[in-house]
Amino acid sequence: MTQPVADIAVIGLAVMGQNLILNMNDHGFVVCAFNRTVQKVEEFLANEAKGTKIVGATSLEHMVKLLKRPRRVMLLVKAGSAVQDMIDKIVPLLESGDIIIDGGNSDYHDSNRRFEELAKKGIYFVGSGVSGGEEGARYGPSLMPGGSPEAWEHLKPIFQGIAAKAPDGLPCCEWVGTAGSGHFVKMVHNGIEYGDMQLICEAFHLMSKGLGLDFTKMAEIFEDWNKGELDSFLIEITANILRYRDEDGEPMVPKILDSAQQKGTGKWTGIAALEYGIPVTLIAEAVFARCLSSLKEQRVSASKVLPGPEKKSKEIVKDLELFINNLGQALYASKVVSYAQGFMLLSEASNHFNWNLDYGAIAMMWRGGCIIRSRFLGRIKSAFEKNPKLVNLLLDDFFLDAMKNAQVQIFLRFFLISTAVQLGIPMPAFSAALAFFDGYRSEVLPANLLQAQRDYFGAHCYELLSNPGIALHTNWTGKGGRVTSNAYSA
Repeated sequence: MTQPVADIAVIGLAVMGQNLILNMNDHGFVVCAFNRTVQKVEEFLANEAKGTKIVGATSLEHMVKLLKRPRRVMLLVKAGSAVQDMIDKIVPLLESGDIIIDGGNSDYHDSNRRFEELAKKGIYFVGSGVSGGEEGARYGPSLMPGGSPEAWEHLKPIFQGIAAKAPDGLPCCEWVGTAGSGHFVKMVHNGIEYGDMQLICEAFHLMSKGLGLDFTKMAEIFEDWNKGELDSFLIEITANILRYRDEDGEPMVPKILDSAQQKGTGKWTGIAALEYGIPVTLIAEAVFARCLSSLKEQRVSASKVLPGPEKKSKEIVKDLELFINNLGQALYASKVVSYAQGFMLLSEASNHFNWNLDYGAIAMMWRGGCIIRSRFLGRIKSAFEKNPKLVNLLLDDFFLDAMKNAQVQIFLRFFLISTAVQLGIPMPAFSAALAFFDGYRSEVLPANLLQAQRDYFGAHCYELLSNPGIALHTNWTGKGGRVTSNAYSA
């Protein structure tokens, strides 16, 4: 008779699955490995897992028998139908109180649904964001688990044991909330990642194509930025990438096709922002920048016929050292805006689903092991600790001071954007950051005219400043009727 020996089972032996299993083994947990193709289990046990306590299962039934109660089964398979197919096969083999964890990049809507469906069967569901890539999975990822609260006490020792540790020793893993909250937080994390990467790429593009700096000089600039408030994983690896030379001794980046790919989580963030009415403009621009980059053939053709500016950087930038220093400050300020937008979306979703998210704790989960890990996140934690009801990071004293910095204001407005425009260098993310900042600080926006237009052509009504909450309609031409649209907010 098979004896239950495993603390947890992991299904899916691609690189992420294998590395998480090895990580768990390193921390003293007995893991059962299973893969749809059993041969892969045998190969894993004979190679990477050789000499460990890792056990393999030859079938789902065998896997379930190897697990201690409550059974903990973690899926690391491709998001979508593959996850659902595996859940459908596992559920009949489990009992009330057992736990299924989806560790893939699943859509939070699917996680919401699975949470509800499995709860009816007495099975706890956890959708967990896993960030950090292959290396993070092996040596310490950032983990964002959410779902059935009852499952957390059974997962906490494992998850916090294998998670990355921040500089203060705390694990980059904490319980997020119910239902699909873990996957929603991971989605927003990925959206912020898109924004960070795009801002860095725009700064690089301006320095390279606009200012004509060589790769060694640009690597030095990013290394210098990484010593200050911009200290982060993405700034660090950008410096390393710019320093890298191929077998011919040439910089590698110019030889890489400038057509960016994406897996969709940034797009999901933009869709969620539209769904909940949150202006996550910088992240959206980062997604669209990738879409534009993919039109390589069209861009090559357009470059031959569409006119652009012919000014040289030396005619515009008089003090290069000052310009670069201010560019770093502008990058930091724009990053503040990007994170502010991301946390606005988290807040709206938390209110919508009653998740009661802890924003400071979320920032702490991202301090290590993940792609957006940075010194900056400690500031966010402090902001929400000081004021748990903070509606926007831009209103926190620390970030407010950063945005008030006269040099940042002057540079963003009159030098960075204008220089890029004069040189014909697209900077959609930086531009979106400034536009959002100006829109958010505006007491009055031209939406009053927009409401009048909607009422004019569609009788959609408007409200008066002097009498808010009351829908009014004006017969603007004298030819319209008195009947208003049934959908005031259409």
